[in-house]
Amino acid sequence: MSSTTPNPARIPILYVILGVLIVISVVPMYFYSEQVEAINRDRLKTNEMLLQNTVTRSLADDLSQHEQSLRMMLANLSSAIQVASGGDIGSKNIEAPELRALLENFVSSSDEIAYATLLNSEAKGISAGRVAPDAFLQRELQHAYDAARDGRAYNGQALVLGGGNSAHTVLLVSRPVNYGGRFLGMVGAVVDLEFLIRRLREVSGGGLIPYVVDAQGRLVAAGTAQYATGQDMKSLEIVRNFVDEGNKVQVDATKEFKVNEGNHSVDMLGTYCPVVALDWAVVVQKPRSEAYRGVYEMQRTARLLAILAVLLSIAVSIFAARRITNPLHVLTQYSRAIARGDFSQRVHLWSRTEIGELADTFNTMSQELEHFVEDLKRAAEENRALFMGSIQMLAGAVDEKDPYTRGHSDRVTRYSLMIAKEMGLSPDFLETLRISAQLHDVGKIGIEDRILKKPGALTAEEFEVMKTHTTKGANILRPVQQLEEMLPGIELHHEALDGRGYPYGLKGEQIPLLARVIAVADTFDALTTNRPYQQAHSSEDALRIIQNLAGKRLDPAAVAALMAVYERGEIRVQRVVVVRPPSSEAAAKAVGAGAADPAPLSVTQEITALERTRA
Repeated sequence: MSSTTPNPARIPILYVILGVLIVISVVPMYFYSEQVEAINRDRLKTNEMLLQNTVTRSLADDLSQHEQSLRMMLANLSSAIQVASGGDIGSKNIEAPELRALLENFVSSSDEIAYATLLNSEAKGISAGRVAPDAFLQRELQHAYDAARDGRAYNGQALVLGGGNSAHTVLLVSRPVNYGGRFLGMVGAVVDLEFLIRRLREVSGGGLIPYVVDAQGRLVAAGTAQYATGQDMKSLEIVRNFVDEGNKVQVDATKEFKVNEGNHSVDMLGTYCPVVALDWAVVVQKPRSEAYRGVYEMQRTARLLAILAVLLSIAVSIFAARRITNPLHVLTQYSRAIARGDFSQRVHLWSRTEIGELADTFNTMSQELEHFVEDLKRAAEENRALFMGSIQMLAGAVDEKDPYTRGHSDRVTRYSLMIAKEMGLSPDFLETLRISAQLHDVGKIGIEDRILKKPGALTAEEFEVMKTHTTKGANILRPVQQLEEMLPGIELHHEALDGRGYPYGLKGEQIPLLARVIAVADTFDALTTNRPYQQAHSSEDALRIIQNLAGKRLDPAAVAALMAVYERGEIRVQRVVVVRPPSSEAAAKAVGAGAADPAPLSVTQEITALERTRA
């Protein structure tokens, strides 16, 4: 029977199996889970809101009690100072032992008081405590003193004293000291908020994140290290709502909002409770996935029941569908073989259902895929050969513009690959390096022949034009997406570790490894070949110069790799002498010098000549 001839006796097993599963299990379980979720979502949401309200209210009450207790202690201290000083804490009495004893007793009376100070009407005073005020706390003390002169109590903002493990979050609280309606000074206390941090940590857990913010939305304290004291929390909608309400906030509020974490957002349920005496708010928040965990667990239970029902229906159907499932198993095995790339497999299967037709189609598909894959492999190899040939042709066109650089790109490519292999770099890096090195001077296509082929040394202006070949090359090749990884080697191979290279003056690790490897290979070839104003150095002299440049302009690891390759005898330099009629200027210099041998160059001169040679 032909595979294209329809068989009226075939049974549509897809409809039978899906119909049984849907009717028996999927549809009832779906409606059940939806109804259960709808019934319990609001109840669980209400319970979570009540829990968050309870937590925030408890923390807010604790803060209010601490604030009231501290205010009462300050009031008692103020009264004791008035009595002990007889209403005089001027310059003569401010240092009285009785006043200092009162401050020290006040600090020692509570572990939460880290520092206390007494200032008279002349802003002179005494202090006691286990912390030393820094610049920020000094500024807070100044604000508190200004408020005291106006007859006002002062609650400062949360500050962090110290650093590392010794860091403490503190708060300055102060009140004026008056006697007989006369301003005597100010008494202030620095409160260590460790008690608040401990309470916040106690209630954190189970996804609940508690923290306290001030009226400007800055973080006062948090139960986790996720947030830092003083951090602006107004990016959170719930904090922004509290700040926008200002002094009008009197009751708790629960909100659903989103928190951005990296590239995604997390749905949150949060509650804030105002601490009126401090103009603060206690906030707790929890991911909705945690808050509504009960709903999700119920959903999973319903889905598990649905799966069990589906499995039961499948078990009932297996007996009748055995002759159908066996062919499916066979097709699965051959599909896996196809997935592994074995397109030679053929299915030998007979079935009266659509499976039989599928098997015939599968065999046809396998045969077509086998031919198609072979064609793709052949085309890929041809494309790669064409691509590499085009690159070599382009590099050769650049080299042919000047007989002094003929073969330069090929040699730099060969040296670069030797260096990279010696450094143990990856095959992918070597492939990128091969193309980048071959094209590293492609920008010279855009340099005028009068400069590129000039027989004598370049002027400073001509050298500046020649230096543009790096960026010209990168700009020429940048539209080719496949060459994007090769661009750093083309554009940056004249950069130097000491920042004196071009075009951007990059330093050290700012220069990609690709460009650093090519720079060493390019330098070696430049030194060992004849140039218009330089005779080729011997390999030993070239390596000496390169070693002098290691760590200054050239990468030390790449230089060491070049030395190792050369010492093994893997590099053979063949000097190519190019005869070119000298310019009148060069001839005149030669005559004037009496054709004498050139004087040896210093290292500095060699570096300068080297840069012009490599250009």
